Amino acid sequence: MTDTTLATDPDSVTVPDAAAALADIATALAARQVVPYLGPGAFDLLPPEQCPIPRNSAELVQRLNARVAAPGRIRSNLTAVAQFIETRKHRKTLETILTEIFRQTVPPTPVHALLAAIPAPPLLIDVWYDTVLDSLLSAADRSWGQIQGVSHPQSTGEWVRYYAPDGAETTAETAVGWDTVLYKPSGAATPAGNYLISDSDYVEILTEIDIQTPIPAIVQDRRAGRHFLFLGCRFDHEIQRTFARQIAKRSSDSHWAVIPGELSKNEARFLALHGIKRIDMTLEEAVEGLRART
Repeated sequence: MTDTTLATDPDSVTVPDAAAALADIATALAARQVVPYLGPGAFDLLPPEQCPIPRNSAELVQRLNARVAAPGRIRSNLTAVAQFIETRKHRKTLETILTEIFRQTVPPTPVHALLAAIPAPPLLIDVWYDTVLDSLLSAADRSWGQIQGVSHPQSTGEWVRYYAPDGAETTAETAVGWDTVLYKPSGAATPAGNYLISDSDYVEILTEIDIQTPIPAIVQDRRAGRHFLFLGCRFDHEIQRTFARQIAKRSSDSHWAVIPGELSKNEARFLALHGIKRIDMTLEEAVEGLRART
């Protein structure tokens, strides 16, 4: 990401012609010049009764509190609640709870279906813990694999692990041959239940991420010069902004984010600082618009 003129007015980062922006995105997707960056907000497109997993951090922290009640002062803080469970009940207990929550059958949203249908995107990024996108990729006839972030305090020193489509662990050398890399920096329920979620997880990674140590070399290579398309993401928490900024580092200087409605000042500042054009429409409208153009 290349810095642009800083602005805090939400209107200053909003694309005035959303239809033209979607046309530009569709053209860039066809040229394999876009890195889709998928957040948990994609699941807002499912009716609540059809979505058995949490759709955001607030819903996830409620689920964790229902299993192990955290003290009142931290009950709404996801990383602190996760740390409380890890400290009081052991890390394995935390991982077991998360796997039970996220290892469920969830119908694909229109966003997941759109991304899975893109012909051989070099890089897909998914920051939630679900398994929907990898299930769709497994069902397709393509060359792909995934890279998951792992809890550094719980690992043997590595920041990520590599998995073939069948879930078998593989190597960075093998990943170079994949047409599509699915990068899940926060981990996922399958195949091995890797999670970045607690305070201790983030203390470790945030001390290194600015110098890019936790970002796999193939991700750094495939993001170079490409535009990021943020879907189902909000940037109202520092960790969300830090991960997006560092993962998209040294890419293009022009990106897009589909975010309807009002932006916070922090979000507007973040978008302006990093050349991210905001498309003010619902995710459903954006997906329909892109489908019509691809």
